[in-house]
Amino acid sequence: MAGKKDYVNSKVIQNREQIEFHVKEILKLVGENVEREGLLETPARVTRMYEEIFAGYEVDPSEVLGVTFDEQHEELVIVKDIIYYSQCEHHMAPFFGKAHIGYIPSGKIAGLSKLARLVEAVTRRLQVQERITSQIADILDKELQPHGVMVVVEGEHLCMCSRGVKKPGSMTVTSAVRGEFRSNPALRSEFLALLRS
Repeated sequence: MAGKKDYVNSKVIQNREQIEFHVKEILKLVGENVEREGLLETPARVTRMYEEIFAGYEVDPSEVLGVTFDEQHEELVIVKDIIYYSQCEHHMAPFFGKAHIGYIPSGKIAGLSKLARLVEAVTRRLQVQERITSQIADILDKELQPHGVMVVVEGEHLCMCSRGVKKPGSMTVTSAVRGEFRSNPALRSEFLALLRS
């Protein structure tokens, strides 16, 4: 991801034949006719999809921020509505939504697009939303050493919408706070108010 526009999972590419074989076997096991026209290319399509949706395994998320810049701005910086797509590690079903990141620099800032790349690096793997939220906050806290970090992630989980309790439209919201956001309720309120505006 760091500097690459179209990152793919090279392990999927290396194991393409095996993955296609196993996808075909799964289709058979659920009762499908793998010889019908609509399914002939499905194993190959699923494998190509895995190259993309599991691209996060190809990068160390803590390296995604890349070059940081010395800047004496010490006020709140927010990048909101970063769209993400991920896969639930419990059911391998998609979940998706928006990530919102806020931090108060302490002399170092990251390029704004790098924050979106960080979200991509963390979400393009088997995940749970709670871990995504904490990982983004922890990486920013470690790499930028800001005065504070707050991350809010919203997600709609197909494992909850289309199976199990079947509650479409249900939104899960998770947050992680570090540094001054943890000790300053007014700062948290400012961040949340700016998200709503």
